[in-house]
Amino acid sequence: MIRIGIVGTNWITERLLEAAKEIENFKLAAVYSRTLERAEEFASQYGITKIFTDLEEMAVSDEIDAVYIATPNSFHADQAVLFLKNSKHVLCEKPMAANAAEAAKMIQEAKDHNVLLMEAMKSTLLPNFKAIQNNLHKIGPIRRYFASYCQYSSRYDAYKKGTVLNAFNPNFANGSLMDLGTYCLYPLILLFGEPKEIKATGLILDSGIDGEGSVLLKYDDKDAVIIYSKITNSTLPSEIQGEKGIMVIDKIHSAEKVDIHYNDGTVESVTVEQPQPAMYYEVKEFIDLISQKKTESLVNSFENSYTTMCVMDKVRQEIGLSYPSDSK
Repeated sequence: MIRIGIVGTNWITERLLEAAKEIENFKLAAVYSRTLERAEEFASQYGITKIFTDLEEMAVSDEIDAVYIATPNSFHADQAVLFLKNSKHVLCEKPMAANAAEAAKMIQEAKDHNVLLMEAMKSTLLPNFKAIQNNLHKIGPIRRYFASYCQYSSRYDAYKKGTVLNAFNPNFANGSLMDLGTYCLYPLILLFGEPKEIKATGLILDSGIDGEGSVLLKYDDKDAVIIYSKITNSTLPSEIQGEKGIMVIDKIHSAEKVDIHYNDGTVESVTVEQPQPAMYYEVKEFIDLISQKKTESLVNSFENSYTTMCVMDKVRQEIGLSYPSDSK
């Protein structure tokens, strides 16, 4: 049984815990919150007996084996490093860090202490992403990857009324690239590696974060186009275009339906069943790796996470987006 501590008591944590109910070796053992009141409230909701309001105390505790970190992006690196140094396995919500330098530090700490560090990128561990990989050869030489994730944020309404919530606050290393664009970039890096060239544009809001953006990425034999937004919606699917056909992915972040449209007009569904909640598969990967005494995922690997952060750093440089954490 893997005893898990929770750092970050928000809606994404609740969704993860709901998904983890079906995982046999997952045991919810402890929770951290900055306030005792919130920690007690969360603990009562999930039947947790151990509460922490001090991260240092939690990191040295012998009552947990691993932690799930779901705090704002700017806190990920420091919190993860603290637990890794104390030989605790870390599942860190995406994006893994605020920048590539922080990601590199986290990875090195994991290696130094021989513990598992994994980015909680759910989409690349879904059964339908494996179906994408297994069927990609059918569309011939790949010439273009297109991914779209544009989802109007309810918090943008508050922003327009003058209230800057966390999602639109640069102090937390948030914004459309970090929150949504990463879902477009990570599969690209996993499938095709690091691009040769990157060109990007984006809209920087008055608060200092990006509301939306577009990126063109160049490879030797293909290109990639991604669009993302927290201030507009889009119903566009994502595509991988080959010389023999197009693989159409309904949603790049959840891949619920995957079809191949061949040049002769025929359509083949390569969709597979995904019976569990989307976050189930990332948690199961994390728990299985610990149980197998492995310290790195072959899918959400150190290289994939670090390369994605490097690409996002370059995109931010292109559009003039910086965070206070970049100067650390």
